[in-house]
Amino acid sequence: MKINKAEFLTSSSKPNQCPEAKWPEYAFIGRSNVGKSSLINMLCDKNSLAKTSSTPGKTQLVNHFTINDSWYLVDLPGYGYAKVSKTQRKEFKLLIDNYLRHRSNLMCLFILVDSRHKPQSVDLEFMHQMGVWGIPFVIVFTKFDKLKPSEKEKNIEDYKAALLKDWEELPQIFVTSAEKGDGKNEILSFIEHVNEQW
Repeated sequence: MKINKAEFLTSSSKPNQCPEAKWPEYAFIGRSNVGKSSLINMLCDKNSLAKTSSTPGKTQLVNHFTINDSWYLVDLPGYGYAKVSKTQRKEFKLLIDNYLRHRSNLMCLFILVDSRHKPQSVDLEFMHQMGVWGIPFVIVFTKFDKLKPSEKEKNIEDYKAALLKDWEELPQIFVTSAEKGDGKNEILSFIEHVNEQW
């Protein structure tokens, strides 16, 4: 799949403000500062489609983008640590939970994980919750180009081992670098395949 058209559509502070569920939808989420906006921009070949920031917690709304006038890409607020108040964090959690549980056209959730770090409990707990709710998801390792060659395989294997403590089989895994464009074709091919089931 090639993305020829990617446009910002709307931001929502409540799930019922989201656009009509007329197209298949793919949402991207991860801990604050995981490189989510950079990955979205890389996939869409647009440098400033999603707003990037060095400050964690920049995305605070559910942001919808229309892709090729045929599917939605959604940028969700990060979970876990962010420089926001406890009240705001609760509001983010409620917004994300309600969106994920009630968005009828959500085909798959892309959970982004920083490949440079050991398995984090906040990521593993979030994935476990998605399993409980029956929400289909894949894992996207970001910033893979920042790893030394000796670390690359080890970090992925460590993550798989941590997941297999809780899961009988692993979700699909993508390895990406926003800077180098790695993983772009694989993710877009996956979306194209899932779109055929819409």
